Amino acid sequence: MNPGSSVLLLYGATGYTGRLVLAETLARGLRPVLSGRDAIAVRSLAEEHGLSARPAQLNDAGALDAALTGVGAVLHCAGPFSNTSRPMADACLRNRVHYLDITGEISVFESLALRSLEAERKGVMLLPGVGFDVVPTDCLAAHLHERLPSATWLTLAFHGGTGLSRGSATTMVENIGRGGAIRRSGKITRVPAGWKQRDVDFGDRIRRTVTIPWGDISTAFHSTGIPNIEVYMAASPKMITRARRANAFRWALGLGPVQRLAKRRIERSVRGPSTAARDRQPTFVWGEATNARGDTRTARI
Repeated sequence: MNPGSSVLLLYGATGYTGRLVLAETLARGLRPVLSGRDAIAVRSLAEEHGLSARPAQLNDAGALDAALTGVGAVLHCAGPFSNTSRPMADACLRNRVHYLDITGEISVFESLALRSLEAERKGVMLLPGVGFDVVPTDCLAAHLHERLPSATWLTLAFHGGTGLSRGSATTMVENIGRGGAIRRSGKITRVPAGWKQRDVDFGDRIRRTVTIPWGDISTAFHSTGIPNIEVYMAASPKMITRARRANAFRWALGLGPVQRLAKRRIERSVRGPSTAARDRQPTFVWGEATNARGDTRTARI
């Protein structure tokens, strides 16, 4: 890494979220270098905006090293990150380039946390999850912990949003066979899908929510030290019923043919929400911290 380099490389720039990130960087006066796996698409997008292009396949270490030459930081937007984060993080550590991504996957947060000392020795920041999952929820968790430092239980919930991008939908398919997850006594613990339900007052009205394996199961523990964490999402009774029924054949959902079929359907049909949909459908986040005495603090965004 060039000391003090301000060059940002945006990897996955041609994807749904990558294009949103690119628009935001340009609006802020930044001129990122564009990269990704599809060389033709990357070069076309870069030419459209008068930017530099450095396409590279994630399985080509030499190409990644060349793409990172003179770069100060990478914003990695090409998921599913359970498959893509390792080679990019490896390249960033080799080249002493800071790493950021937009994952929401528990396994990625945990695997990168295990590399903390390695990154520290290299002088490199590994910072996954700089998108919706987990920035707003993690900020709310930190706020609640500040209000109740003795908290031993943290519950987070959200509702709203505009639907899934293709990358997020693919990530969900890859993880569907694993069921749910919570944190108990500091340890991440697997539970069935749709494990618990809870009614939550989001401020507009009370909504039924159900547990999901959201990224905060990992990150909120690192941010707050609270040992017991659950995350919920607002869901219709039909959605909750489907999630619970899926537990009976969860083993089959992870099989190769099932995964390939689901991913082909996503490739054909999922495009991501429109600008109008994003503008009219905000997301609401709620959180609650509780200590051993039963003292409680709540907050909303």
